[in-house]
Amino acid sequence: MRIKFHRIERKEVPIFKANTQIKALEVFVIDEDNEALGQMTTEAALKLAEEAELDLVEVNPKANPPVVKIVNLGQLKYEREKQAHRQKTQQKKTETKSIRLSFRISEHDLSLRVSAAEKFLAKDNKVKVELILRGRERQYPQKAAALVRGFVSKLQANPELSVEAEQPLTNQGGRFTIILFNKK
Repeated sequence: MRIKFHRIERKEVPIFKANTQIKALEVFVIDEDNEALGQMTTEAALKLAEEAELDLVEVNPKANPPVVKIVNLGQLKYEREKQAHRQKTQQKKTETKSIRLSFRISEHDLSLRVSAAEKFLAKDNKVKVELILRGRERQYPQKAAALVRGFVSKLQANPELSVEAEQPLTNQGGRFTIILFNKK
């Protein structure tokens, strides 16, 4: 059997057209001090950029006419990469942590799982509480639902957390699940 390898697609910073790569006949020019110089031919804009010893970079190719800026191209690329990196680090990543209960769980084990869930919720992660019924345990779904609700009420009793259900308690073939999050 043949194994296919897929390349990982990376999102790259947009590539700017610069100097002679700009094909438009007329452009709207912004100088290095962010002042609008107005609409002019590409040749005249290139001459202005050469006089300032900078590059003519197309910043908005979809505009009519395209918007170009007289700027150092290397510095512009560096600033855009830096801005993209800053946005990536500021994104909030929430994980869904899973806690599995059993039908005949002891009180001590239940308190350990409550403290683990409190730690997860304090770190702004979501918590998926799961209880799976096996064999004859399936005859008592109301006791299983009560056990999960008791677990949730113990979490809600913590004054430092504001626990709410993102997804209510569901029963799918002997599997009880509820997803909780910390509402600040």
